[in-house]
Amino acid sequence: MVTVREVLNRSDLKIFIHLPFKIHRHHKQWLPPLLSDEWKVFDKTKNHAFEHCDTIMILAEKDGKVEGRIMGIINHVYNAGHNENNARFCFLECTEDYEVFEALTEAVEKWAKDKGTEKVVGPLGFSDKDPQGFLIEGFDDPVTVMVTNHSFQYMVDFTERHGYGKKLDLFQYRSTIPEIVPDVYYRIAERVKNRGFKVLKFKNSKEIRPYVQPVFDLINETYTDIYGFAPLDEQEAREFSERFLPLLNHEYIKVVVDPDNNVVAFIVAMPDISKGFKQAKGKLFPIGFAYILRSFKTTKQLNLLLGCVKTNLQNSGIDALMTVALFESANKGKLTTLDSHLIMEENVRMRALMERQDYTIYKKYRIFEKKIG
Repeated sequence: MVTVREVLNRSDLKIFIHLPFKIHRHHKQWLPPLLSDEWKVFDKTKNHAFEHCDTIMILAEKDGKVEGRIMGIINHVYNAGHNENNARFCFLECTEDYEVFEALTEAVEKWAKDKGTEKVVGPLGFSDKDPQGFLIEGFDDPVTVMVTNHSFQYMVDFTERHGYGKKLDLFQYRSTIPEIVPDVYYRIAERVKNRGFKVLKFKNSKEIRPYVQPVFDLINETYTDIYGFAPLDEQEAREFSERFLPLLNHEYIKVVVDPDNNVVAFIVAMPDISKGFKQAKGKLFPIGFAYILRSFKTTKQLNLLLGCVKTNLQNSGIDALMTVALFESANKGKLTTLDSHLIMEENVRMRALMERQDYTIYKKYRIFEKKIG
């Protein structure tokens, strides 16, 4: 028999955070998160996304052992902005036991229905910056840092068995970085520079900090059509940047400003440090940090993370300006492979851009939905 209980104390929260390490202990491709970062994500005093969301965290126990976890979220800001009345399930992990899966999802569905919502979607966190979707293709390829963690095939089977259908898919592309940037990019980039636009050069992460808020303002302006995205306020933007900026290399952050020094575009990428994360096993100390630093220096892959161009300047050639700058940095760093991060199936423009440049899809993730009202 499976019993469920809400996470209401620090002891249960510790079990909730550590449970994936137990479930995936023999999972070759799973990428462990940093435990220190997980404590921040689930701490209401440090993650201010909790302030505009209703949430619940649940553990499932069978035969005296905790065998699963799930989180339910109702993002009121997103629902109001998109005229929806949905709840989300996320951070769902369980052993290969449908009874455990069913108990967890039914608990969130009941909670969501009692809250008056009409549908449950997921996996989807506070925003699109959190892990989203279950893996449906590409199980044999390693997962990259800051992308949805590697779920088992049985999670998809259980989800469909429980009455969930497809909401949307997310694609992850991969390609070779050209050793010589095509001339067409340089020609377009030169025309853009002649109009007064330029890519800023940073010497260190400290020089990037003044541009963090303008970058997030641009994200809030341009990401409105991305499913699951809710605008980040100033405090949430600061928390997000403080979590990830220490992991980034300034060489792969490209910010474009106009003649008046206004931020109009940016792209953030990072060398793939997945191998270091796996070796660290969730802990920065005593030697996890050294593993991550070493992977920075030895990897051959560059991962795209975030990027956008101001709405009224899209299709103006600014993306070519950033591409030239990024490829030049990648070649300088002896990186040979580029990973696209997650791109929504419905983002036809971005997918067409990838496919014109011979990027190939190597992973697919799916977000599901189910009516409950």
